[in-house]
Amino acid sequence: MVQKNWFQIGIALIMTLIIILLLKEMKVIFHPIYIIVKTIFIPLIVAGLLYYIGVPIQEFLEKRKVPKWASVSTVLLIITLVIGIFISVLIPMITDQVQNLVQKAPAIQKQAEEYVDYALSQRERLPESFENKINDIVGNLDKTLTSLGDVMISLVTGTVQTLFLLILVPFFLIYMLKDHKKFVPYVSSPFNGSFKRFIVETLGAIDKTLRSFIQGQMLVSVILGIMLYVGYLIMGLDYALLLALFAVMTNFIPFLGPYLAVAPAILLALLQEPILVLWVVLLMVVAQQIEGNIITPNVMGNTLNIHPLTVITVVLAAGNLGGFVAVMVAIPTYAVIKAIVTKIYEYRYDIKHIMMKENTFYRKSEPDRDEHYETIKKRKSLNK
Repeated sequence: MVQKNWFQIGIALIMTLIIILLLKEMKVIFHPIYIIVKTIFIPLIVAGLLYYIGVPIQEFLEKRKVPKWASVSTVLLIITLVIGIFISVLIPMITDQVQNLVQKAPAIQKQAEEYVDYALSQRERLPESFENKINDIVGNLDKTLTSLGDVMISLVTGTVQTLFLLILVPFFLIYMLKDHKKFVPYVSSPFNGSFKRFIVETLGAIDKTLRSFIQGQMLVSVILGIMLYVGYLIMGLDYALLLALFAVMTNFIPFLGPYLAVAPAILLALLQEPILVLWVVLLMVVAQQIEGNIITPNVMGNTLNIHPLTVITVVLAAGNLGGFVAVMVAIPTYAVIKAIVTKIYEYRYDIKHIMMKENTFYRKSEPDRDEHYETIKKRKSLNK
């Protein structure tokens, strides 16, 4: 029986690979579908992010007997006001700092070359492998700096495209706030019995995972960004707001985010005044200690329960596959998949019964099934 199951799994994997190869060869046919999915994906992600930020306000209002239309309108108004304040106050500051950074790019390049020249002058004292590494860096430096203009043009073009796509965000957000309680009953309505319970609990687990991660990580990231911004201002580091906003975004990546956040700050501190590097590192260590030992345990607890090595592997794989956007959504996506797999494992007996279309499980294995579900209930009560 075991050999038969492994044989079936092997055949299924082979067929899956064949289908993937065939679809890859037929990419011309599926290209329009890919464009449609890509067009909808970013607005849907942004709307989902805003939904999980705004739904606690909606639930708070509805508990106090506020009509749904009024609670949805209030959430939309608050989000609009926050975005309006961000655009009117922060965007000009960000624009000024970006323009200043672009204007100073030649000076930064010259200063970086001076550091490299100094390192080259000392290369006789360095190991041969390190000397070769410096030569490679020098060879790629001009190419990298030359491509800076192309990167800025791509950034502007991408921003315009993103703003155009974000027109869809309000429509998605309104329907998410208005009909989110109807989603699970609608999806589970075609099913009955234990499989319906499996669908309901799986969707509930996905919602709980995303809600905990997005709401908790957003609050933690904003607090960390404020601490870093104040610290950068006190030490006099240039582009403090840009660096703090970058830290807010990267902090959505557990474990790796703080290290990614401090990298550009260290680089700019080194070019501005080398002694600032020590202050940047000290600030990040203090901020991480406060965030890791005080803020995160009280805000999020152990929400995802993912091993750091798993996080690193998932983030690196996502970066190679889809770039920065994939890195940002990699961990919540993995957490959702983990929640689904966990529920499949819990309901494996019922799923097997439905797939095999046999009544053996219900006729002959009633004690085993009851014991299995009692174990699940005890595990859930312990987790609470």
